Amino acid sequence: MTDAAEGSAADSIRARLAHVEARLAYEIDVVAARAAQERGAVLVDTRKQASWDHGHVTGALHLPTSDLDRDLGGMSADRTLIVYGWGPGCNGETYTAKVLLERGYDVREMIGGYEYWGRNGFPIEGVGADGEIVDLTRPADPLVTAE
Repeated sequence: MTDAAEGSAADSIRARLAHVEARLAYEIDVVAARAAQERGAVLVDTRKQASWDHGHVTGALHLPTSDLDRDLGGMSADRTLIVYGWGPGCNGETYTAKVLLERGYDVREMIGGYEYWGRNGFPIEGVGADGEIVDLTRPADPLVTAE
């Protein structure tokens, strides 16, 4: 390999390493998000109303992506916001995170979303037929929680 090719390969590795380090500093998995929630972070559900009603993280704030143009004055700027969507196939939370970061909020993005939160057996709730909040927590999936 020539010096130029070796330098180019090293530059490429450094760029990829910087990308991975940035992801690790910004993204948070559901286990770490649960611990952060217990320490005061606010989980923010970015899904539409029907999805929220069907089930959401217990204690989460509902902020659908479609409502980002509203005044967010009620959201605390001194607490970390952890945004989530349905799961790995959804990136609505990424758009929400961008908007919240632009507005000066401390934001992390929860990888795995609502799907993996539930699969870990963490608390979830939904809205019942008569409007009451119902516990929808399910047992942890051993394929997700096994060490």
